[in-house]
Amino acid sequence: MSETPDNANGAGERDTADEELTYADAGVDIDASEAATAALVGAAGEGTGDYAGLFDIGDRYLALATDGVGTKLLVAEALEDYSTVGIDCIAMNVNDLVAAGVRPVAFVDYLAIDTPDERFAEQIGEGLAAGAAAASIELVGGETAVMPEVVRGLDLAGACAGLARKDALFDGEAKPGDTLVGWPSSGIHSNGLTLARKAATMDDGSYTDPCLFEGYETIGEALLEPTRIYTDLLDPMREAGVRGAAHITGGGWTNLERLGEHHYAIDDPFDAQPVFEFIQERGNVSDEEMHRTFNMGTGFVAAIADADAAESLAAQTDGRTIGRVETGAGVSIRGLSL
Repeated sequence: MSETPDNANGAGERDTADEELTYADAGVDIDASEAATAALVGAAGEGTGDYAGLFDIGDRYLALATDGVGTKLLVAEALEDYSTVGIDCIAMNVNDLVAAGVRPVAFVDYLAIDTPDERFAEQIGEGLAAGAAAASIELVGGETAVMPEVVRGLDLAGACAGLARKDALFDGEAKPGDTLVGWPSSGIHSNGLTLARKAATMDDGSYTDPCLFEGYETIGEALLEPTRIYTDLLDPMREAGVRGAAHITGGGWTNLERLGEHHYAIDDPFDAQPVFEFIQERGNVSDEEMHRTFNMGTGFVAAIADADAAESLAAQTDGRTIGRVETGAGVSIRGLSL
């Protein structure tokens, strides 16, 4: 897993009631993770891409993306409910391809386990099938590895292949004056779960505690809400002339900086779902840390040069204009400067 696990269902501890919890405190240091990734890429000589690796096959690009579910699996383990994590696995991969302007076509999964269990394997399979159907892709294979000395419980990851004409890829570079269109997330998606889990289990909390807001019976169910799949946005975004798009995952709103070194002024984001308020209050997490870690209600953003095209795109989908690109640096949202 990409995140450092803590107690799967035990209570977290903090020294004082006023101490703010951060992602690094919970076990994931974003700066260290990025440095390690850079070292890996540099040593391996890998090609680089914002969201997908591209391979020239003549008139088109073959695109590849890989990702996993992360420590969301520990919530599934605690609730003994793996029915939705397969959707997350599909979503985290296909959404990255969509952000590059690539149509996902095929997926392979990798399940590593310490002990074979037909019950949870079937649940994972059903989730993968549901995710593939929602993304309109084919499941073409996979691998199950039994490694009791390496894995505690299980890990689920996958790789997605996509195809795009060379003239269909998004440029990937926003420009000052562009309009930003955003689309709502379904909730916490599948990143930042180490921080979310740490907060949820503080003060003797448990994933099985009754949920304090509507829509879920337990806190764990709210954390397991599957990641939204955005493949349906691909054709409308192409028609609107999108310059570039960002999948709001690890790093939260700083993902917009993948679109270039500009200032991203967000003045009308979607409301954050109640699960984020719960995490923030239970863990005493700062506003800035929340926006640097989570999507906070908006899961996908596109930059478009033509303001009228942006409004049309928002109108024909469930999106809306959320801001603009300006000269400068960083991201401003809800009174914060990231």
